[in-house]
Amino acid sequence: MKQKKTKLKDFLENISVLQWILTFLLLGLACIGLMVYLMFTSLWPLPTLYFIWQLKDWHTPERGGRRTAFVRNWKMWKHVRDYFPMKLVKTAELNPNKNYILGCHPHGVMSMGAFTSFSTEACGFMDLFPGVRSCLCILGGIFKVPLYREYAMATGCYPVSKPSLEHLLSKSGKGNAVVIVIGGAAESLLSLPGVNTVYMKQRKGFVRVALEFGADLVPVYSYGENNIFRQVIFTEDSVGWRLQQLFKKLMGFAPCLFVGECWFWMPYHCPVTTVVGSPIPVPKRPSPTQEEVDHYHGLYMEALAKLFHGHKASCGLSDSHELRII
Repeated sequence: MKQKKTKLKDFLENISVLQWILTFLLLGLACIGLMVYLMFTSLWPLPTLYFIWQLKDWHTPERGGRRTAFVRNWKMWKHVRDYFPMKLVKTAELNPNKNYILGCHPHGVMSMGAFTSFSTEACGFMDLFPGVRSCLCILGGIFKVPLYREYAMATGCYPVSKPSLEHLLSKSGKGNAVVIVIGGAAESLLSLPGVNTVYMKQRKGFVRVALEFGADLVPVYSYGENNIFRQVIFTEDSVGWRLQQLFKKLMGFAPCLFVGECWFWMPYHCPVTTVVGSPIPVPKRPSPTQEEVDHYHGLYMEALAKLFHGHKASCGLSDSHELRII
């Protein structure tokens, strides 16, 4: 029998999720605004010294960052997990003597399943995969924002750039599970409740990187990720659609117009289950051919489809649900 939550527990869950949403949407702008404001006050030496230090520290996010167990184990993340609730499911062992690239699908509006599962310890990644370190790679522009970059690094996030991936897969030892949300901004615009669409037929860069460094590929699917918000989908060539495409081209991410359960921004209480599939062995090819990239990309898409259909029933989907790969 499911235990009823106390009012205090319900409050803590709501305030923890609200903190995450506001951080995702507003913390970057708030940090920039704060630093600009301080430049015009008597405290101007503080932002000046920080900017000088940031320039010196510019490449740290791509050279291993500064992740801290303290931030990744905040009690707040467990309240975020319990709000939905979220769960991480293991289907196969990951050898701590190897490196991996985990392709996570779908993106959803905010990739909350990926963040909670791989950038915090709320879902118990280290307990499920002992000796393996999850490394969530996100938009590189975040690490150029003052102060915000420190927070992102503390949670164990890294830029999704070639130098960053090269460092994680060749200069940080073994046991690194590099997590990439493959569909990116294009997939976020396809996020709709009850829809399972992934954007990856032309996304082959992660396969090329896996071949260059001999990192096994692992498909990951977050069931329920698309259900936690209701997004407004603009018709193609409409003004809203054109603005989204322009913003995506300029900034690297797309602004989604969405609503939640209450207060507009609060997500719906929908279970999110992130299932980690079996590794696909990948040989090391310093200069992979296009044929090799296409071959392993095809194997990956087959494995992703197999993972989706193999676990959809246990994750609350009906047999009629299909995975659409575009």
